[in-house]
Amino acid sequence: MIRSRIIFGMSDVPATPSPDPIGDPKAYQDFLLAALGNDDPATVQAGTPAAMRQLVGEAGLHIRTRPAPGEWSALEVIGHIVDGEVVSSARYRFIVAQDEPALVGYDQDRWVQGLNHNDDDPSALLDQFEAMRLANVSMWRRSNPDDRARVGMHEERGAESYELTFRLIAGHDRIHLAQAREALRAGSRR
Repeated sequence: MIRSRIIFGMSDVPATPSPDPIGDPKAYQDFLLAALGNDDPATVQAGTPAAMRQLVGEAGLHIRTRPAPGEWSALEVIGHIVDGEVVSSARYRFIVAQDEPALVGYDQDRWVQGLNHNDDDPSALLDQFEAMRLANVSMWRRSNPDDRARVGMHEERGAESYELTFRLIAGHDRIHLAQAREALRAGSRR
């Protein structure tokens, strides 16, 4: 599994490695939730498409540049964010519509490589992401406390509620947007 450096916010903040989501699932959840903090997850998620479009617009030739061997390019990070939205879209619906459904994990590195995200059209990825994100934020805003308390059984992390899953994705957005920005900075120095 790729151990990419994650930067919170400004470039002068020390890098914090992401905990292994399989080896230490609780630490991974805490890591994502810390990136969200007390912010409203729907507001954070609603702002991500514009942040991604801005990042792509500023990336120039370095969008496909990997900062180091074994690390993702900014475009691969964006592809991973899109993959996360694909997976979370299904998880949200399984959790709300079924009783304690199984939530399958996935190998993020295999998806990024296997789906050839570094060869993707950035605009097409962003269009796909925006449509899914709009539907998912709308679903969240229509949900009630009972919906948000429903749980699915994640095969690696155990019981996760719709609310926890939604909050995790908001933190995931922040972490990986910062990672994509760092990949661009590092790629431009190569």
